[in-house]
Formats: sequence, structure tokens, C-alpha cells
Amino acid sequence: MQSILRNPLGSPFTLGISNAGAFGAAVSVIVLGTGEIHSTVAGAITINNPYVTTIMAFLFCMLATAVILMISRIRGASPEVMVLTGVALSSLFTAGTMFLQYFASDTQLAAVVFWTFGDVSRADWSELGLMTLLVLLSTVYFMTNRWNYNAIDAGNETAQGLGVNVKRVRLYGMTISALLTAVIVAFLGVIGFVGLVCPHMVRRIIGDDQRFLIPGSCVTGALLLLASDTVARLIVAPYVLPVAVLTAFMGAPVFIYLIVRGYQR
Repeated sequence: MQSILRNPLGSPFTLGISNAGAFGAAVSVIVLGTGEIHSTVAGAITINNPYVTTIMAFLFCMLATAVILMISRIRGASPEVMVLTGVALSSLFTAGTMFLQYFASDTQLAAVVFWTFGDVSRADWSELGLMTLLVLLSTVYFMTNRWNYNAIDAGNETAQGLGVNVKRVRLYGMTISALLTAVIVAFLGVIGFVGLVCPHMVRRIIGDDQRFLIPGSCVTGALLLLASDTVARLIVAPYVLPVAVLTAFMGAPVFIYLIVRGYQR
């Protein structure tokens, strides 16, 4: 997303996709009643119909993507149009989630908050298999277009001069990225800053060449998420913190540091 938008802030959060998924989950829990409370402390709040919640989150993620792509086709697929549309959608879906929470019961409110805390332990083996398949297919597609992304990094005019259909590459890349994000967010909830910070960390080490940046970002993101999940399970044992809490705590300072270092250079 950062490459095809030519914007260092390109991410599912910047484009409103993650917030759209959170709104879809809130609709499922509050309107469709898929959240319930238990008498035990270990599992006080659960989603009693995770499939409906997942489907609703997925549908709203794809709805946000469809709006971004539709506006980009009307106004021209420029990076500024996409990012500004994503910021507006993010605010819209956040407001919608707060509106639903205002009328929710205590149990429903707790269930919505529980879902928005992203946690990798929610996925079972079948869901892991689906996510793995989508990640592999998406990675193959992105690696196939690595030279196109390198050309876009040099500028739209340069890429077009090299024979790259910039609009088509951008639209296809956004659609596949959004589809992959929607599926993972729908299964695991919102886990922030991994997709935003890791590419910048890798750029500091190996540069902007997409032949190495794409697989490097995959490996770095996996290691960061694994390390965060391990710390979340041990830091207040026997309680397990949602991994999204750790990624936000680590990701925000690292991202600010990278921005400051970039401006200093």
C-alpha cells in the first residue's frame, strides 16, 4: 500500500479498512446480538456466533475498499485521493461504532471492546489455513509485480514511460491488499502498527527495492507479531494481554523515531 500509493502512511488504518471491520463487528454484536456474558472469570465475555461477526466485519472492510476504489476511479487514482478518502472513512466508521456503543448494554459494550482487542489466539486451524493460503497467493502476486512497484516508486510518469499501467497496477494492488486485510481483521480483530512500522524498519536496512522489501517486510512483521504475542502471554501471567496492546505500545514510539530520523537525514 505504501508503494502503490507513494505515501509512507499507507496502511489499513490510514485507509479506514480496519475501522470498517471494527464497525462491522459492532453491528453484529449490538444489532444482531452475537455477544454474551458468562459467569466465569476466565471467559467472561465471548462472541457466541463468531461466524456472523466475522462475516459482518469482512463485508464492511470490503465496503470501505469499494468506496475508496470507486472514488479513485471517479477522481483519478491518485495517492492523495485514496488517502484522504480513507481518512474520511476512518472517521465515519469510528463515529458509527461510538454511536452503536452509546445505545449498547453493558454486555454488548464489553463484547465490542473485547473484539476490537486484536488477538492471534482466536483463530483455529481451519481459519489459519485459509489465512495462510491467502497470504501465499497475495505474496506471489506482489512479487510478480515487484518491478512495476519499483517503477511506480520512481514516479507515475517514469512508470508510464516504462510501459507500466499505473492505474491498473494500483487498483489491483489495493483490492488484493484490502481483501487480505479484511479476512485477517475479520478473524483476529484489529492489530495495529505492524503493517505500518515494519516496512519502514526494513527500508532502513535493505532499501526500497521491492524484490527484497516485500519478503523482508513479511518476515519482519511475522517476527514482531510473534515476539509481541509471546510477551503478551508472559508479562502478566497467568493473564494473557491482547497482542494489539503490545504492538501499539511498541509500534507508536518506533514509528515516531523513524519519522524523526528521516527528517534529520
